[in-house]
Amino acid sequence: MPYTINNAIDWLLKQEFDRYREKGIRHPIMIKNDIDAVPFQSPDMNKWRHNFTGVQFHHEPTDFLVYGAVDDVWVNPNNELIVVDYKATGAKQHQIYDSYKRQMEVYQWLLRQNKHKVSPTGYFVFAKVNKENGFSLPADLSAKDLSAAGASRESGGNGKALSFDLFVEPQVGDDSWIEKEIHNARGVYNSEKLPDAGAECVYCAYRANAGDFS
Repeated sequence: MPYTINNAIDWLLKQEFDRYREKGIRHPIMIKNDIDAVPFQSPDMNKWRHNFTGVQFHHEPTDFLVYGAVDDVWVNPNNELIVVDYKATGAKQHQIYDSYKRQMEVYQWLLRQNKHKVSPTGYFVFAKVNKENGFSLPADLSAKDLSAAGASRESGGNGKALSFDLFVEPQVGDDSWIEKEIHNARGVYNSEKLPDAGAECVYCAYRANAGDFS
């Protein structure tokens, strides 16, 4: 399965925030970042987070069913829903790519189409690999085994297999582009002519350079 580590981190973060969701209180990372919100409690949360259901909206002008599975939703004192997306990174400096931003804006748009009040500000919760701690060594390794390997218990890290630091980045979304793009997608779908390849589409460039082997 691709992105196995990312999926595991998503699962762990969902379990982590669910504990605070059940209590109706802020997570420590919310307190640390002065975020006045709590994890949203709703019977819809499991459906919204499921990859094959997600938040759905039937766009009648195009007859498209638009949906997306959110990682999490928080709610502020104004009863505005806050879209939250979990990201894992091993990079020294994390980045919020345009694709991340667009993904969040689609989630915000979907919730608005379902008649929810939605905050324009969403949050990315990054789990960043702490490369300073290293890996831990198995507890059952003897001093003799360690010596033979030229290692020591101290060189094996701090007892965690791999540690992560959590931090939060706010992102103000703008979903005004989505309606137009849904209509554009329907136009492409209905057209008998293939659209031109995007100048920055790496898949298009690969296909063009690969040649026709059919």
